[in-house]
Amino acid sequence: MRDGPGGLGPPGAGRGGRPARIQQTKTTIDMRLKALVMALLMAVCTAPAQAQCGIKNNAFKSGEFLYYDLFFNWKFIWVKVGTASMSTVMSRYGGQPAYRASLITRSNNKLDKFFTLRDTLLSYCASDLSPLYFRKGAREGHRYYVDEIWYTYPKGNCHMKQHRIEDDGRHVWKQSEYQDCVYDMMSIFLRARNFDASQYKVGQNIPMPVSDAKRLSHSWLKYRGKETYKMEGNNIEYRCLVFSFIEREDGENKELLRFYVTDDANHIPVRLDMFLSFGSAKAFLRGYKGVKNPVTSKLN
Repeated sequence: MRDGPGGLGPPGAGRGGRPARIQQTKTTIDMRLKALVMALLMAVCTAPAQAQCGIKNNAFKSGEFLYYDLFFNWKFIWVKVGTASMSTVMSRYGGQPAYRASLITRSNNKLDKFFTLRDTLLSYCASDLSPLYFRKGAREGHRYYVDEIWYTYPKGNCHMKQHRIEDDGRHVWKQSEYQDCVYDMMSIFLRARNFDASQYKVGQNIPMPVSDAKRLSHSWLKYRGKETYKMEGNNIEYRCLVFSFIEREDGENKELLRFYVTDDANHIPVRLDMFLSFGSAKAFLRGYKGVKNPVTSKLN
């Protein structure tokens, strides 16, 4: 028997142990949701970092929208816990044309009884997809924080001014500069949509430096080849390219994510599998509109 509202509670939570069990549940959901949001943003990060931060955009156009359903595996049962949507439009930043990309992630009413997720991510990139500005406002449970990054490119380097507003209101500032390009969780999404999979061999590792307001992650992708994937619930099939996102932590290489993107010019992520120490999570494409190219990977 599953305890708690909607069957989300852990087993064995009797009357006397319910407060502790609920707190444990909230902590677990917090960790899973953070991993899921990160996974969504890493889903198509399939381009190597280069000293030249610009790249020609062939994969998307202004007015594209992608929609996802989010699930967690709770005691061998897949439970829908929320939705995510991403939009990309042409705008302006600093007086120049720029892509404005946003990702909004929301938990549903069932999950809100235990943990509230309200994340909004915003990125401006130049027309050649060089990152200009990034912001993440995250309400996760009772905690709220903001990350910001401003990019400039003095002498061909990538300079970042980073700002974190902590939950207690403290402001933390730092500056970093790298010879290679560094991306945030949104700008890497836009750039990586334009990779050429024919350049990769099965098993090849692709370096991918990604930073937030605090640290640079030492991570990369591994190309795993091609597969045909049938969507959950509607039997639609896509030809897909399969990648793993791997991060080095505490001296070990850990696969955090395996994802499937359409094998066509759009490179739309259709499925994401998260491998977590405390369970598993998935995200499935629910719909799209305004894509730039024909979805030729769709088989039926």
